[in-house]
Amino acid sequence: MTGTADLPALHTALKDGLTFPLAWGTSPVRDFDQWRDTARAVVEEHLIVDRQDGTPYDPEFTARSDGGGYTRELVTLSLTRHERVRGALLTPHGTGPFPAVLLLHDHGSRFDIGKEKSVRPWYDDVRLASAEEWAGRYFGGRFTGDELARRGYVVFCADALGWGERGPLAYEQQQALASSLYHLGSSLAGLHAREDQRAAAFLAGLDRVDARRIMAFGFSMGGYRAWQAAALSDDITAAVSVCWMTGLKEMMVPGNNTLRGQSAFHMLHPGLSRHLDIPDVAAIAAPKPMLFFHGGRDALFPADGVRVAYDKLRAVWRSQGAEERLRLKTWPDRGHIFDTGMQDEACAWLESATTTPG
Repeated sequence: MTGTADLPALHTALKDGLTFPLAWGTSPVRDFDQWRDTARAVVEEHLIVDRQDGTPYDPEFTARSDGGGYTRELVTLSLTRHERVRGALLTPHGTGPFPAVLLLHDHGSRFDIGKEKSVRPWYDDVRLASAEEWAGRYFGGRFTGDELARRGYVVFCADALGWGERGPLAYEQQQALASSLYHLGSSLAGLHAREDQRAAAFLAGLDRVDARRIMAFGFSMGGYRAWQAAALSDDITAAVSVCWMTGLKEMMVPGNNTLRGQSAFHMLHPGLSRHLDIPDVAAIAAPKPMLFFHGGRDALFPADGVRVAYDKLRAVWRSQGAEERLRLKTWPDRGHIFDTGMQDEACAWLESATTTPG
């Protein structure tokens, strides 16, 4: 039986053995459209969770109110055939159709709120107090969803499994939840991915939305979900991802949060790294407009991993003559945060990048 003393050697051997043979430029597939289809199919297979395209949404709209320049309402719908999910839907005043944002909330080991991390909860005073504290800690006191609605976007944000009305989880329960789903032939990360695909398609089907301009937008785990949604959904036409991009090998170093388990299972597709690195998966979205921000003081994502990922992403967009559509920036004095200055720059980029559809 292998002892614990052998684990570092095994870890190193397995990491050294990863060559990411399906990455663009390494793959034997040289036509980019064909490569994208092939790579996406590999990712889809590793989600484990089946597509849910045939499931009716059957939306129910409630708790409608005026947010000052936009209308707020809750919508309950079926993102999968297994469960009804409630999300916040914000719609600007005026005549549509409007561009739309699929807003994807973070992890943060804070489970009492989900969608409320990004959209001010007008419907629940208890969650409002928690949400305001969270917004003050990570978002400069601003609710990103409300800001985007004020800027003219339809915004949809729903709780991921384990958060808000679909929880709350305790931190140590995450691993048990992931294990249970694996035993049942499912996947926690795969479920998130499928629900995000379905949420994008829901937005695309709303009369109030310009289906040519649907953007994924997120911070931290939400940033991971944003670029993943852009890679896997043709309904997503652009994405903003903040504080979640790295090379896999560079991330998997002693002391990194990923190696602790628990929160890692929300972003782990077993076996996928035998084929593609993390930025290789994001590159499936090329040549869509994409923005990636990183905080230079973000301890969760070592600087060398961010550099590796940015270099890979830049090479893919450049290969498609679309480097101007890719915005990569490190904020040297920022940590794991998405403050108002970063938000304003991201929103300005989003507006300019999506003014002309396609």
